[in-house]
Amino acid sequence: MEQQTMTSGRALGAALKPRQLTMMGLGSAIGAGLFIGSGAGIQAAGPAVLISYLVAGTLIILVMWALGEMAAANPDSGAFSVYTAKAYGPVAGATVGWLWWLQLVVVIAAEALGAAGLLSTIFPALPVWLMAFVFIVVLTAVNLTSVKNFGEFEFWFALLKVAAIVGFLLVGAALLFGWLPGVQSPGLANFTGDGFAPDGFAGIATALFVVAFAFGGTEIVSVAAAETAEPARSVRTAVRTVLWRILVFYIGAIFVIAAVVPVGSAGLKSPFAAVLEAAGMPGAATAITLVAVAALLSALNANLYGASRMAFSLAERGEAPRLLASVSKARVPVVAVLASVAFGVVTVVLELAFPEQVLPVLLNIVGSTCLLVWTSALLAQLALRLRADREGTELPLRMPGFPWLTGMGLVILAAIFTVGFIGEDSRPQLLSTFALVALLAVGCWVHHRKRDSQPRVESPEGDKQPALVD
Repeated sequence: MEQQTMTSGRALGAALKPRQLTMMGLGSAIGAGLFIGSGAGIQAAGPAVLISYLVAGTLIILVMWALGEMAAANPDSGAFSVYTAKAYGPVAGATVGWLWWLQLVVVIAAEALGAAGLLSTIFPALPVWLMAFVFIVVLTAVNLTSVKNFGEFEFWFALLKVAAIVGFLLVGAALLFGWLPGVQSPGLANFTGDGFAPDGFAGIATALFVVAFAFGGTEIVSVAAAETAEPARSVRTAVRTVLWRILVFYIGAIFVIAAVVPVGSAGLKSPFAAVLEAAGMPGAATAITLVAVAALLSALNANLYGASRMAFSLAERGEAPRLLASVSKARVPVVAVLASVAFGVVTVVLELAFPEQVLPVLLNIVGSTCLLVWTSALLAQLALRLRADREGTELPLRMPGFPWLTGMGLVILAAIFTVGFIGEDSRPQLLSTFALVALLAVGCWVHHRKRDSQPRVESPEGDKQPALVD
């Protein structure tokens, strides 16, 4: 019989398997940001971008350890929103939850349009608007059936991306070692002399702000943990197996690209295709485009799942309309799924009607959300771990090196924020995101003041509840 995970009194399905959670954690970090956007980091720092990726990768390892510790001890679909609420109060938790939800629903629209746009370069006869809506409808159907179907889709999406990375690394190694017949090895000339870090520390710092966002999405593992049969064991397995693989795949792929494609090359616009073309492989651009489409659809699928579970959790805690907490016979929060995808659909329609006027603005506003979510996760883990240690609470998974490694993660985040505020291009994005946070915090505070002022009545379970619900 399918087990159930209780979240604030209601049951969600618990059909996700450990292999699905592990691959979800791995696949969520391997997205279009790596396949297409990695060239921007190399352009900013040269081959020294490897340092930027090492620092950003270290940050993600620390964040995943922190989230894993909290998720193993308290699996909840609200994840870091719930943990922030436990550590710093319901207003802080609700603010983080709504912030993440807004980021995901905006990104859903961007991913649908991005995947359709990429596919149109191969099949120009297919209308972008039609493909975008087909993608949304199909993946919404996947999310509405059962969490088991969602997990299986994400497993195969992630496996495809992992296979593409492994194949790329094998081709890259053969190219660099001169094992490909008729193709001369570029060697490591790009790493020698001034070419390694053409803009010095400033370039590495700038690239750090750029590449950090490539790891966005890994936090969804802590959300999905609530719907696994054995959360503590599944999270422990996912954290321990995913972390080193992320670094190997990312650092390995970036090393190959930096060695083959020189700074300033037009090939950095599609770096994976440029490497495969240098290796004499025909159809490289088409192959990478198809992989990037799969990466975007995988992210769309995962983000719709994450947004719906966060909306469900917020509703369960009285931070959103109660209707969003309703579940189907398959234990899926149907209304939360439809509400989340509806925002994305409206955004797609507006973007198609007014090109480059809606989506870029929304993406700029939520652009730095992942940095704030990671910050909240580390701060919550710091407070909750200190509380657990003080009370002698046993934890199924303990982050090593506490509190020093948690502090290291916060220092890295502070450095990324500092670099972002210094940069003229990134400063408006950060300011927009902080303005959104302030607006959400005020809204959540007003909501709590209003709710606390309402007369309270006894619920059937004996708990006092507001007489009026949103």
